[in-house]
Amino acid sequence: MPHLFEPMKIRDLTFKNRIGVSPMCQYNYQNGFSNDWQVVHLGARAVGGVGFVIAEATAVEARGRISPHDLGIWTDDHIEPLRRVTSFLKSQDVIAGIQLAHAGRKACTNRPWDGGNPIQADDPTYWPVVGASAIAFHENYQSPKELSINEIHDIQMKFEESAQRSLEAGFDFVEIHAAHGYLLHSFYSPVSNHRTDEYGGSFENRIRFLVETVQRVRRVWAERLPLMVRISGTEWTEDGWNIEDSIQLCHRLKTEGVDVIDCSSGGNIPGVKISLTPGYQVSISEAIKNNAGMKTATVGLITDPFHANEIIQEGKADFVLLGRELLRNPFWAINAATTLNQPSPIPSQYLRAYK
Repeated sequence: MPHLFEPMKIRDLTFKNRIGVSPMCQYNYQNGFSNDWQVVHLGARAVGGVGFVIAEATAVEARGRISPHDLGIWTDDHIEPLRRVTSFLKSQDVIAGIQLAHAGRKACTNRPWDGGNPIQADDPTYWPVVGASAIAFHENYQSPKELSINEIHDIQMKFEESAQRSLEAGFDFVEIHAAHGYLLHSFYSPVSNHRTDEYGGSFENRIRFLVETVQRVRRVWAERLPLMVRISGTEWTEDGWNIEDSIQLCHRLKTEGVDVIDCSSGGNIPGVKISLTPGYQVSISEAIKNNAGMKTATVGLITDPFHANEIIQEGKADFVLLGRELLRNPFWAINAATTLNQPSPIPSQYLRAYK
């Protein structure tokens, strides 16, 4: 029976355990450049015993940032600072992943601790946003410019170029961010995509942007290395994207060389009520794993080692991602190993503290 600390091999990579750092925006960068904060932030979790890290949403172009302070990978100049991150992660025997992202119609907002509101047009940091259709995320947000087909292809090329830069920066896998109401999600959702061309209307048309983006990334991403996609498995509304849609999408993504589906939810429709209980998204992972034959990662208020281990043992996911719990406790994985009577991944430098 698999368990939380059992290694797993995908393509040429072996994950030493099933615990990953969920991509969490830090909003702490200038012009997209990685810095000491990212090295220390992710490095601390690596020292704490996780099997892999997914670096936060990293914009493939400047207008794809959520805020002016987001991480970016839209120029070659961004590569070298990111190498500092991957170099340290690998020195701790931790697999380094990066989430490639475009915020679409949810771009151009202030940082959470600055209010998180959309930046107004008279602010010098403002920029126009784009989306699947000219439908604002919320009445306080910009109405996005509907992307033309040529502009869609241009953004797909930016994902491809960013994947190539990620490879050069030393990342072991790429995760394409297609969740939480950001650009790729806004295309496959019938709520935010009202287009009438080949990128809108039918299910096949609405998933086209994501499928073609995966094809572009897989073309440059090394065959020996895994590719992940994060999706919103459901929008939690009757007229929105649902789990049956996700299963159908994942069947398609599997044929395009996607190895793991990172199963999240929501984010595209404001005001939706979700019952936020521990592991509230595990059922999404379980449904996709069982019905689409995909490896999956689950996330969502998972804090207890026994709960995380049970998810793996019962075959509901292949990986457990932690977010806020790892912000509170970077050494969660070490503590979990002790709790579960597994060999503890304690760094040699810290052994004296555990004797």
